[in-house]
Amino acid sequence: MRDVAIIGIGMMKWGELWEKSIRDLCVEAALNCLDDAGIDRVDAIAIGSMSSGIFTGQEHLASLVPDYLGKRHTPATRVESACASGGLAVRTAFLEVASGVSDYALAIGVEKMTDVSGGGATYGLATAADQEYEAFHGVTFPGLYAMMANAHMDRYGTTREQLADVAVKNHKNGAKNPHAQYPFEVTREQVMKSVMIADPLRLFDCSPITDGAAAVLLAPLAEAKKLGKHAPVTIIGVGNATDAIALSQRPDMLKLEAVTHATKRALDMAGKKIEDVDFAEVHDCFTIAEILVMEAMGVVDAGKGGPATSDGYTAIDGKFPINPSGGLKAKGHPVGATGVAQVCETVAQLRGEAGARQIKGAKVGLTQNMGGSGGSCVVHVLEVK
Repeated sequence: MRDVAIIGIGMMKWGELWEKSIRDLCVEAALNCLDDAGIDRVDAIAIGSMSSGIFTGQEHLASLVPDYLGKRHTPATRVESACASGGLAVRTAFLEVASGVSDYALAIGVEKMTDVSGGGATYGLATAADQEYEAFHGVTFPGLYAMMANAHMDRYGTTREQLADVAVKNHKNGAKNPHAQYPFEVTREQVMKSVMIADPLRLFDCSPITDGAAAVLLAPLAEAKKLGKHAPVTIIGVGNATDAIALSQRPDMLKLEAVTHATKRALDMAGKKIEDVDFAEVHDCFTIAEILVMEAMGVVDAGKGGPATSDGYTAIDGKFPINPSGGLKAKGHPVGATGVAQVCETVAQLRGEAGARQIKGAKVGLTQNMGGSGGSCVVHVLEVK
């Protein structure tokens, strides 16, 4: 396979974007990406979107997006893996370029979630759970992750304060991100006094409903060096894995095996160990999710994710920074776009272009994008050349 570099990244301000349609979001992110790359060539497009039909009534994004981007007749594919759809789009574009099928592949992630009511959004998100064994019985994702949080607290002694500290850290980072939906800091007390959603998870433990898109342009490393606009950031490892969709069907609800397997595959392909990674963007859809993910990836041992957060281990200036972008918690979570946005942040960090949230000396970054309660996962390892 050919070495693949990311030559362009495109983001926008995320939030409740009432005045913009799903096509507007895709086009804005893609044009920002092409402008960043300094090139207008696109040979193939991969679009990650979880539930555009439910949220906006619009399917067939593989036709809509190239048309309104001015790339009619370009081969395009829409991919879906719940909240990991964006990561899967990047993986699809990577394979296009690595295999030699395309020289310039555009990955776009998008979701327009505020065109439906809160109940409608809850229904749309619940389609990522097991419909017969979970959703039918009224178990939504806050409920599933609350069960995981309670189990973690019971087994390892994780505290309510440690959960809150995940949100505090990520909002501190997100306050420095101009694209974030909620660019402000919060205190531990504010998190712990926010409205109860599913005990022990409160409102500030949960990622928001968001409109947004993100895009990255991939090309052979040789082409990236010829362009010379940015320091080449190469995707050196890709991992994808799945697990039982229903939480009850897993041997241990506190072991995110899809995350473990996807991380191992990506690191093995990259020829790296987790200790070689300088920072990570991970899927903190709930505060407990970040703790579970860092344990599943091997950043810390099982049960140590809570203390590591409170001790500053995962802060921007810590030993292993996690979610310098603000994560899903502060940046927002337009589900199909999240995995692509994680790659955008990682590229910005590796280029040294992350501004006030820049991690000093970052050379290797990892992104971890997860579907549902851990039923699927896509991991990318990136390195600046």
